[in-house]
Amino acid sequence: MKRHYYIFITLTVLCLMTVSCDNNPTKKINQQNLEETEKRLKQESVLPIIKFDFDTYDFGEVTDGEIVEVNYTFKNTGESNLIIYDASASCGCTVPEYPKDKEIMPGETGVIKARFDSSGQTGKQVKSITLTTNTKNSKKIIRMSGFVLNK
Repeated sequence: MKRHYYIFITLTVLCLMTVSCDNNPTKKINQQNLEETEKRLKQESVLPIIKFDFDTYDFGEVTDGEIVEVNYTFKNTGESNLIIYDASASCGCTVPEYPKDKEIMPGETGVIKARFDSSGQTGKQVKSITLTTNTKNSKKIIRMSGFVLNK
């Protein structure tokens, strides 16, 4: 009886080893997932790229009540049309103007105009504008900073 028990255990272990050794990882790859991943990677390589001349502007010192205006020039260095869906400022004292509903072709340039009203904003100021685009990262932040002196 004991001998049959050992034979049974040995055969069970051998069967399990044989089945587990047939574990080919390439059989687990779903062909559809592989094709979708390759397609997504190919699409990312043709996305637009927004490249700014500068994305941070230091306006230095201004007196309370002055208005600071800056133009952020950018270029689409990607391979497809660039769209800026939205430009939102960090506070109401900063107003961005951007090319709404306009596609910027590869190689073309554009301008985002920002206007900062320093009224009631004394001291060190850092304002940001968040752009929502159709680029790979979809968000881009441009900034302006400086110091507002009392009148």
